[in-house]
Amino acid sequence: MNKKIEDLEADYDELKDKYDGAVGELDDLKNCIIQEHINDFEKGLRQAAFFHQEVDVADSKFDVNKDVIDGKLIKEDESSPDEGAEMESAEEEKEVDDAAVVAHDSAE
Repeated sequence: MNKKIEDLEADYDELKDKYDGAVGELDDLKNCIIQEHINDFEKGLRQAAFFHQEVDVADSKFDVNKDVIDGKLIKEDESSPDEGAEMESAEEEKEVDDAAVVAHDSAE
């Protein structure tokens, strides 16, 4: 019985070491992916500065936490995806209503 317990403890220790190694490797891979995104973003900024030399990407007005929505520069936290979906839905309904009016007018 003691032999079996010792074998199970050895198996447990081996599996725990493998698990810890896998967790460490996943953390390393996650950090590599994040760094690659940062590098690609910075590369995009350099290209934007190269192609549009009149734009200063170091300007304080340039803020990656903002997005252009309906032709306006808005902070991302002030605009939720739900609002965008609601606006799109309302626009689609208006287009359908407009199409129905045009179809009705042309039928007359």
